[in-house]
This record gives sequence, C-alpha cells and structure tokens, in this order.
Amino acid sequence: MREENLSLRAKYNITAMFYDILDYPWERIYREWRPKILGDLRGKVLEAGVGTGRNFQHYHKSVELTGVDLSDVMLRKATKKAKKADCKVELLHDDASVMRLVDSNQYDWIISTFLCCVMPDEFQPMALEQFSRVLKPGGKFRLLEMIYSNNKEIRRRQDFFTSFVEKVYGARFDRKTVQYIEESSELNITSKRFLKDDVYLLIEGVKE
Repeated sequence: MREENLSLRAKYNITAMFYDILDYPWERIYREWRPKILGDLRGKVLEAGVGTGRNFQHYHKSVELTGVDLSDVMLRKATKKAKKADCKVELLHDDASVMRLVDSNQYDWIISTFLCCVMPDEFQPMALEQFSRVLKPGGKFRLLEMIYSNNKEIRRRQDFFTSFVEKVYGARFDRKTVQYIEESSELNITSKRFLKDDVYLLIEGVKE
C-alpha cells in the first residue's frame, strides 16, 4: 500500500462503521442503477473499491468476482454480503493503485462505483495502469463517477455538500478521471453517458 494512502484508509476504517447508514439517502437512487450496471457482466470481474459489498447481489451467478478495497473494515462488512451473493467472491485487502495481490492479464471486466472520485488525482494514473495490467486484451471497464454539474442550481447543492462529502468519504467532484483515461496508452473510452442530471457519469471502455 502506498504510504500516501494510509490516511485515506484510516478515514474509511472509521467511515465504514457507519457507511451504510450515512449513504442511505443516496442509496435509494443507486440501488436502481446497480442491476443495470452489473447485470450483463460475465466471466472474471474485478471490482475495485468494493466498499461494504452493495454490488454483490447484482452480479450474475456465473461471474467469478475479485473484490479489492483499501479498508480492512470495509472488507469485513463486505465479507458478510459476499456469503449471500449468487456468484463466487474473493476479497483482497489491496490498494487499487498498486494491486500487488492481483495477477496480470486475467480479467474480462473491471468495475468500480465511485472509486475515482475518492481517489486523489495523483494516484489515478497509477490505478489506471493497474487496470490495464490486470485486464485481458479486449477486456472492458465500466466506471461510475460523480462530477460537477454545469447546472447552477445543482452546482449550488453540490457546493453545499462539498465539505461533508470530502471529509467523510474523501470524495471530490472535480477529479480528472476522463482526462487520465484519455491519456492512457492502452485504455480507450467507448461510451460516456449520464445516469442522472449531468453529475453521475458512467464511463465505459476497452483495453486495446
């Protein structure tokens, strides 16, 4: 684990104890999206930033899922949900920008929901390098992120929650995830679309 990520892990080890409660207002929206984002995935899937495992129940039973998270407390909570999943789940305590425990060229899919908006900008190119390394040639990725809206009313609401979101989750609305993917030598974006307003951005692509 990178030394600079120790503070983020410490934050999430605390947040993990209350995460599902804190996140409930937003989860009422997210739970409608999860089946649509995850239901068509097949083969070997790596989920980067599994959190408490809210995605697990939405994977097809044929999926072989590897879940990675920085927080050991999050993983303890995810372990309980993994037991109820229809698919096979292996959980790894690892840093998505390093992934020392993950072998190269073995995954058909990489999925993450709100990982990159939490991950500091300086680590995102490193994480994308790891995504490229562990994906098979032709493997695909699907990332759901939050960004700043161009709508003034929505932006005001975001500004109101900014300090809370960053303090509790480490998340920001101004990450440069799309830019970093576009600068990647192997990862290509094939689709970008918003799931709600111009905030919740679903980024899809492939490893060439």
